[in-house]
Amino acid sequence: MSVILTQQFAYRSTPDLPALINLHESNYLRLMRLIPDLRRLRGTVVSRVSGALDLYLSIDECYKYTTNLMLTYCFQDTSGRVLEPRARICVYHDVRAVDLVSHCRRRRSRKLFPWRSGHMPELQRRWEMNRFLYKWLRFCTHQGHLFLNCNVESVPDPRLSDFHRVS
Repeated sequence: MSVILTQQFAYRSTPDLPALINLHESNYLRLMRLIPDLRRLRGTVVSRVSGALDLYLSIDECYKYTTNLMLTYCFQDTSGRVLEPRARICVYHDVRAVDLVSHCRRRRSRKLFPWRSGHMPELQRRWEMNRFLYKWLRFCTHQGHLFLNCNVESVPDPRLSDFHRVS
């Protein structure tokens, strides 16, 4: 297995299950850096940073061991407002891990490959999705976004009818 070392995370060209678990744990640390008050926030809030897009956070479900949330930007285009990447994230508090459940990207086509011996397309798919989350959380933090209970603004849920959903 070839390993290329980056600043804080080893990027593996052929991911395996331990590497995916490590990525989930790294994403948890990055998400907690971005949303340290996660357990105290409710509803939909926005982080506004000068010179950057507003970042929306919607807490969908919050339980003792898990929190389901959506993190997204809101873009204006010819058909109205568009939410992207609409990252649906599951936070596992007990094991300190984060999994990107789904997201949308502008590139919609994706080939599906059948299972073969020694090849795990689901593992590869989850690796790619969570690697995207890893990079995006880093980008949001570097832009200065931070969700603290004292500095966020509650807003209407961006998924309401006046928003155009990209599917």
